[in-house]
Amino acid sequence: MPGFAPETSIYGCVLAGGKSERMHGRDKAQISFLGQPLVNHVIERFGGQVDGLMISANRNQAIYQSMGITVAADTLEDYPGPLAGMLAAFQYCPAAWLATVPCDAPYLPLDLVERLWSAVSDCHAPVAVARSDGRMQPVFALLHHSLQPSLGEFLARGERKIMRWIESLDYKAVDFPESDAFININTDDDLKAAAEAHS
Repeated sequence: MPGFAPETSIYGCVLAGGKSERMHGRDKAQISFLGQPLVNHVIERFGGQVDGLMISANRNQAIYQSMGITVAADTLEDYPGPLAGMLAAFQYCPAAWLATVPCDAPYLPLDLVERLWSAVSDCHAPVAVARSDGRMQPVFALLHHSLQPSLGEFLARGERKIMRWIESLDYKAVDFPESDAFININTDDDLKAAAEAHS
């Protein structure tokens, strides 16, 4: 894309391709939260942090396409999880770096990508992952495009656990003090609590 600096450009991907089993199979990204689809809150906070934006989605793809957002659908069957979404995103990513966030984190940090980028720049690691209150937040990540083969091989072995893959890499954990920014919504109770937190 015009204006991209080859090794510093960062493309963003919102991961929205899961089954949402704890939401009774509803498309979690499209569940209403504070008057608009949950994913819209994420896009609003995340989109301005990256040079371009796509979404990993296996349902309601026409909605995102109508918004002018590139859709990266899983290339693997049976909704194998966020790593499959990352792999699909790599295939559409025109930038050197891929930043990922989940579709159910409406309060994600507005400086998330900036701080992850600072970490990889300082230590020259190929991946940075958010950490809050001592807990890893592996879907909030910044990944170099050179990791695509490693991820493909990991998934081809039947592996699915995201931290197991991250821990096999030279990664940098980045501490974020604002734990509330990583609230994620997996159930109807979570949805209610997150709305109350906003009031």
